[in-house]
Amino acid sequence: MSNVYADENLKLFTLNSNKALAEEIAKVIGVELGKCSVDRFSDGEIQINIEESIRGCDVFIIQSTSAPVNEHLMELLIMIDALKRASAKTINIVMPYYGYARQDRKARAREPITAKLAANIIEKAGATRIITLDLHAPQIQGFFDIPIDHLVGVPILGEYFKSKNLDDVVVVSPDHGGVTRARRLAERLKAPIAIIDKRRPRPNVAEVMNIVGQVEGKTAILIDDMIDTAGTITIGASALIEAGAKEVYACCTHPVLSGPAIERIQNSTIKELAVTNSIALTEDKKIDKVTELSVAPLIGEAIIRVHEEQSVSTLFD
Repeated sequence: MSNVYADENLKLFTLNSNKALAEEIAKVIGVELGKCSVDRFSDGEIQINIEESIRGCDVFIIQSTSAPVNEHLMELLIMIDALKRASAKTINIVMPYYGYARQDRKARAREPITAKLAANIIEKAGATRIITLDLHAPQIQGFFDIPIDHLVGVPILGEYFKSKNLDDVVVVSPDHGGVTRARRLAERLKAPIAIIDKRRPRPNVAEVMNIVGQVEGKTAILIDDMIDTAGTITIGASALIEAGAKEVYACCTHPVLSGPAIERIQNSTIKELAVTNSIALTEDKKIDKVTELSVAPLIGEAIIRVHEEQSVSTLFD
């Protein structure tokens, strides 16, 4: 390891959701990953053993609640309990992707608010801070009563598209809810924005209506916080081409990419999809059209700043 972080009171652990990202973050900071084992009893119950002393340490656990979501969430909760009982000074959850975030309000009668429930459980288990990336809705920050550092992926995606030197760009939001995100990317690329006005008859089924803004003859970049089944983004791309866009790129922070997503992207008019490694991509998802960008430098820097009690907000610029 080239750089070695001097303070031994910073401990970094990873569970099973994204070991590759955790190793990269450890390298950025200059620490070794902490020793712990995550095993299963024969009935599938999770058994965690921390194999080094963490008494009085600032502990950071890297765990996205990506698929299988319940397994990863449960691993995290059991790990928090183990750390609390082993007298960790602080228990900082580094959750690049926060699952269960899509139900963040009661959109219809008798619906749960899972984003709040997950926050309650994590807090109750004993977490003292959350570091996360591009929450599905920014108000989820308020669902926690502990400090939360909400990092953003737009600068990473923006730098990548800047380096491609695309001409005559328009940044497109696939729905009304993502306009702020699209505007942030557009400001970085000094480009105008457009909005796809769509109706969604039921969950995971997208229906495109019309495009607000000028896209004819332009290079369109669709941006979303996450792409799940890729219905919205691929239908949106087709609508942009029909409206006269020259070519369509897409990007998101969280590549959930479940079900038919990869097949849809492969067969779509999208030229390239840029994503971050907030969620580990399995081999079958690493197609030529998908470019993976790393959030490790951003998260590593945030961890150092939290540990050294420095400002984290400067990382948002």
